[in-house]
Amino acid sequence: MKYQKKYLEKFPSQIEYTLSNYIRHNLNAESFRNIVICGLGGSGIAGRIIKSFFYDTSPVPIEIVSDYSLPFYVNENSLVIISSYSGNTEETLSLYIQAVERHAHILAITTGGLLNELATENNIQVYLSEPGFQPRMALGYSLTYLFLIFSELFHQNLQQNYKSLLGALRNTNEFIKEGKLLIPFFQEYPDNKIVIITDPPTYPIGIRFAQQLQENAKTEAFVHEIPEANHNVIETYYGRLNSSYIMIDSGLNEKISSRFEFLQQLLKGQKNITQTMNINGFTLREIYLLIYRLDWLSLLIAEMKNKKSDEIVNIVNLKNFLSN
Repeated sequence: MKYQKKYLEKFPSQIEYTLSNYIRHNLNAESFRNIVICGLGGSGIAGRIIKSFFYDTSPVPIEIVSDYSLPFYVNENSLVIISSYSGNTEETLSLYIQAVERHAHILAITTGGLLNELATENNIQVYLSEPGFQPRMALGYSLTYLFLIFSELFHQNLQQNYKSLLGALRNTNEFIKEGKLLIPFFQEYPDNKIVIITDPPTYPIGIRFAQQLQENAKTEAFVHEIPEANHNVIETYYGRLNSSYIMIDSGLNEKISSRFEFLQQLLKGQKNITQTMNINGFTLREIYLLIYRLDWLSLLIAEMKNKKSDEIVNIVNLKNFLSN
């Protein structure tokens, strides 16, 4: 954990910084026909979590774009939120330019870079984060900014929710202790692929955990979502497989919880390795706590496998290749 521990420990501080530096945008969701959140990797996952959290309460559609192109329908009636930690992500900058050309209303979340320069020139509101982190270790900024932006759009007040949450997040040793208890689950078959099975609300958190396993622990990880996966993927579960299974169920749907129960019985009956991560509903508090638990677990798995969690050689090589 020595490579990223000091950065992950600052997760609560990132939230505090965001709460202190948030600026009201004075916008209403009812003023827009759609909301589009743009970002990739560590900067993009926050948007997916927000879309899932407000899925059944948002009065307008929320779309996530992790690509070079905006949907055709984006226009002057759209709110486009551009998120790039560095401010220099080429895909995100492409989306920003298109949003300006289509006269969409834009908000930006970044530490600086070209995105901050362009947004400042165009008098676009920018929510600044602190630099110095690899993007995947800076989720506290983008996720909290988005929660505050959307709570204002929807006339909600989430500030009080963060006060008790911060107290729980500061107890770092408890998260590390809990993660260490799970390490034997991964030690038995360290070369297994990790399959994360979620319900629809927790699907973005499953993606986040997979991303952390991939970058920090250099472990191949995949995410499946119930009930969809029960209509296809389940037919691959015959016999002992070269995968370890982690299940995340919000408990919001009894039918889906029953599907998890069946899957556990099926996989365990065939001598597969399974582990359940408990969550008490899909609340703001539970979202942050689960993300933090899983982030620590990814660093512990990296340590177990003797991987340098701060090195991303293939990603750097790809960026160099694309710049030539």
